[in-house]
Amino acid sequence: MLISHTVGTDALHVTLHHDLDVTNRAAAALQIQALVQDHRPLRVVIELPVADPTPATLSALARAHRMCAGLGIPLSLGGASPRTRSLLDANSV
Repeated sequence: MLISHTVGTDALHVTLHHDLDVTNRAAAALQIQALVQDHRPLRVVIELPVADPTPATLSALARAHRMCAGLGIPLSLGGASPRTRSLLDANSV
């Protein structure tokens, strides 16, 4: 299992269970996209397994961040380092 999720009153909480690689990043990104489209939350929180994820994990996060931004849904990261947060913001423009 790549991810798990819970849905609260206003938030979708997604947990990545392990760092992604090139063989599973697209699947994880598509799963997150489907969850956002199905639940239309007011915000999304993604919990990371490590503070500094692999490039593949960052790529999936950037894709989710762009999609959420396009829908006007804020996305935040739990367990991420400040460096990871700034990389996500830089890659999502």
